[in-house]
Amino acid sequence: MYVGDFEKFVRVTMILPLTGQQYSEKVSENCVAIWKSLGIYTDAEAKAIEQFIEVFKDENFPPGSSILFTISGQGSLTIGFSKDSSVPEGGKAVIENKLLANSVLESIIGKNGVSPVAKESLASRLSPLFNDCGVDSENPQS
Repeated sequence: MYVGDFEKFVRVTMILPLTGQQYSEKVSENCVAIWKSLGIYTDAEAKAIEQFIEVFKDENFPPGSSILFTISGQGSLTIGFSKDSSVPEGGKAVIENKLLANSVLESIIGKNGVSPVAKESLASRLSPLFNDCGVDSENPQS
């Protein structure tokens, strides 16, 4: 899991058209299945999932549009949308649920994330940073 007490920003840009309902239902379905299998699905998570689905219900994402996620160090998830390459001043909604915030990040760049290309892009950008800091990217503990 990619967690820490620092803010994370993720932009998901559409290559193919997608409705907000399609996106939110798939992410929610995966989160709930994992949480139930781990025995950590509570009323708080059910409420967060309802909020997540509500934020996306009237949205449509043509190619080139983006979903913007900001995950605070405390675990709130801010969701914003962009129909072009801009980043809006603020988000459309904030959901206060650390498990959901971390699970959304995991769904994007985790081991079974939705896009291997996104993981490769992240790895290619982080590797030079680690090398510049003297961290061996093959063995980060060294």
